Amino acid sequence: MEANKTVTTDFVLLGLWPEFSHLIVLMGLVLLVYAVAVMANAALVVLIWLDTRLHVPMYFLLSQLSLIDLALISTSVPKMVANFFSGKRTISQVGCGAQIFFSLTLGIAECLLLTFMALDRYVAICKPLRYSTIVSHATCTHMVTGSWAGGATTSLAHTAYAMHFPVCGRREIPHFLCEVMALLKLTCEDISAYVKSVVVSSFLVVLIPLGLILASYALIFLTVLRMNSPEGRSKALATCSSHLCVVSLYFGPAILVYMRPGSSKTPRLNQSLFMFNAILTPMLNPLIYSLRNKDVLAALKSTVASARPLRKLEDSFRRLSRAWRTGHVLG
Repeated sequence: MEANKTVTTDFVLLGLWPEFSHLIVLMGLVLLVYAVAVMANAALVVLIWLDTRLHVPMYFLLSQLSLIDLALISTSVPKMVANFFSGKRTISQVGCGAQIFFSLTLGIAECLLLTFMALDRYVAICKPLRYSTIVSHATCTHMVTGSWAGGATTSLAHTAYAMHFPVCGRREIPHFLCEVMALLKLTCEDISAYVKSVVVSSFLVVLIPLGLILASYALIFLTVLRMNSPEGRSKALATCSSHLCVVSLYFGPAILVYMRPGSSKTPRLNQSLFMFNAILTPMLNPLIYSLRNKDVLAALKSTVASARPLRKLEDSFRRLSRAWRTGHVLG
């Protein structure tokens, strides 16, 4: 047993599809997606913070979703790209545990936050007269705190349990990030009981929230169908359709990875699904909400328009400063 154990405690991340013949093109696309995701999510957070018209619970929760997406994509892409261009594919044991913890925390927090966003839409559309009372600032704060706390608590339990298993043989992880199920394939102990616990926790943090979201939207659509105003009906459907798109992008791959029978036997498919959830979805979420939301687009146009006079004033000062330095003002 001792002969099979390696001396180093570092792991080796084999990367994203190592057999792919054009990895440099793939890394270029990943960097492009990362840049768009960072800029789009950061812009959405700043826009919601600056524009007072967006200081409502719906957009406060949306800003938290953007923060989660921004952190989620940053847990995997920088390390993956750095490993590729440096040629070093190693990650320390502490780094691996940290990556597992943060990716799980953010993933579960996003799951819970999407549930709270659906409940927010349910109250806004089905109980509009009581909306300000039910969904207060304190309630929104509790929603966000509960999402982060629930994600961190569940993630800490899984990370601590997964990292305590001894590793036998080569410490190579067939993934672009440290992921619990990929890491556990390296252990020489029986993990069948833990795999069952993963299924149970997946049921709690994936299926139950998804059930609440679907129930909320079933009640929302029944209410929308009874609306007399076509304008109100279309506005409600537009708001809900954006959220439903994001829910589909998130929950679909999550269910296929953690709740599909025999998912542990298809590592390449799991890696593709993880790439979709951890890299593509954080880029798509802000685009879906900004391009399909009239309030966000109006706030963006207003912010850009208000910035133009400041740019003109800045240009005037720059020209005046340049003229002063060259002595043209005195002339």
